[in-house]
Amino acid sequence: MKKPAHYENFPVASWLCPPHLRSAITAIYHFARTADDLADEGHIDGALRMSYLHTYHSDLAAAIQGKQGSGRWQQVFDALHQAVVTHHLPKEPLFDLLDAFEQDIRFTAMQRHYTTDAELMNYCKRSANPIGRLLLHLYGIQDEISLMQSDHICTALQLINFWQDISVDVARGRYYISTEAMTRFQVTDADFLPHSTSQNAIQLIAHYVGSARATMLKGYPLSLRIPGRAGWELRLVVQGGLRILDKIEAQGFATWQARPKLTLMDAPVMLWRALS
Repeated sequence: MKKPAHYENFPVASWLCPPHLRSAITAIYHFARTADDLADEGHIDGALRMSYLHTYHSDLAAAIQGKQGSGRWQQVFDALHQAVVTHHLPKEPLFDLLDAFEQDIRFTAMQRHYTTDAELMNYCKRSANPIGRLLLHLYGIQDEISLMQSDHICTALQLINFWQDISVDVARGRYYISTEAMTRFQVTDADFLPHSTSQNAIQLIAHYVGSARATMLKGYPLSLRIPGRAGWELRLVVQGGLRILDKIEAQGFATWQARPKLTLMDAPVMLWRALS
């Protein structure tokens, strides 16, 4: 959720996406991306960020009801309203996303880290899982097993971004490693400075990478059940996440030194694995 210049690991509304759903998926993406930017991008204080998000929250409520909002993000909410009307999108996941972004602002202002991994997972439940559930709604998939597997994939993607982005997040004073895990592995903030070679920190990130991989693999069967283009896109998304984990491992798990990212050279590997 912290992508300078909107770098993305994973395709959004790509050509693989079912054409009749592309506008709705794009609307959801721009809604979430704009809210994320309000919480993260630029150099403004937390109080102003929170004020913007509160207005954004009110505009979401207005858009769902077909009413006029502030007009500040008119294009975003016009497209989202159309998606809500056309596809009867559930509103709870949309509000959950904003709740997570507001939590980001509060935690940053307080310089507060997540106390436990369970608390971090609760954050992922609101910051990542709603996107998967909205997409499943568009695909007409609502069974509990599929929803659970979607949650596994989305949580894994969120966690992978966290462990990928440590060099970026430490610099901005907000990272997602829990104090519980740091205590368990005897890691301090100094271990994540750019020139650190802390073996304890390496073991901690290796632990988190293994956990994220296991979570992703729990959700992977969903991509094999979704038919057509949507299933292929999800397979590539999963493989993109797993490929980032490979790259983190290849650089010795020290992502506080350099941020691994996908390139065009990774596409054949991801496609091959998606076909396997």
